[in-house]
Amino acid sequence: MATTASRPILSTATTAAPAPSVRDNTLRHLGTAALFTLVSIVLLGVIYPLFITLIGSLLFPFQANGSLVEQNGKIIGSTIVGQLFTKPQYFQGRPSAAGKNGYDPTATGGTNLGPTSKKLIDSTRSTIVALRKANPDATDPIPMDLVTSSASGIDPDISPEGAYYQVPRIAKARHTTVDAIRSIVASHVHGRDLGFLGEPHVNVLEINRALDAH
Repeated sequence: MATTASRPILSTATTAAPAPSVRDNTLRHLGTAALFTLVSIVLLGVIYPLFITLIGSLLFPFQANGSLVEQNGKIIGSTIVGQLFTKPQYFQGRPSAAGKNGYDPTATGGTNLGPTSKKLIDSTRSTIVALRKANPDATDPIPMDLVTSSASGIDPDISPEGAYYQVPRIAKARHTTVDAIRSIVASHVHGRDLGFLGEPHVNVLEINRALDAH
């Protein structure tokens, strides 16, 4: 009787790969996060600032270097940073709460006082009294920007009304006519940016230099 040879039965089952451990998953995620952080630091913290600084220096060198103003080889200020002028022959800027004594570009900020704050009300009243005392010949109402500080505390500009209000004092201190000083103010009024942004303004440092050059 013929017999058939037995054939080995091949198993179709495959051996399953071991599942990755929690430790392996954690290390993989940490590696991805570290790589992403490193790339972000290099791109956004090094390459991008250097690129923008280079473009700014090439296209806008004056602005990129702080808009600094020199006179006789000495830096006397910046067109974008307000400073304190106290002499009667100069235009004075807005009050400042930046830093301990005001006008500190390293500690910019406003008073953070609300409109009902007694401290703000008392301070504003004191400023009004001081302005009237310093400008006894002024007949116009005191402009709001001369008694309120800006959010930065180093606003370099005042309103045209704020400049015109100070004209009688400056004319007397410089022994010239009111019309002469008003003419200087009128020639230094800057209009709205692009014709619709912001308000007309006068740069205090700029107009004070014009006074000295007059």
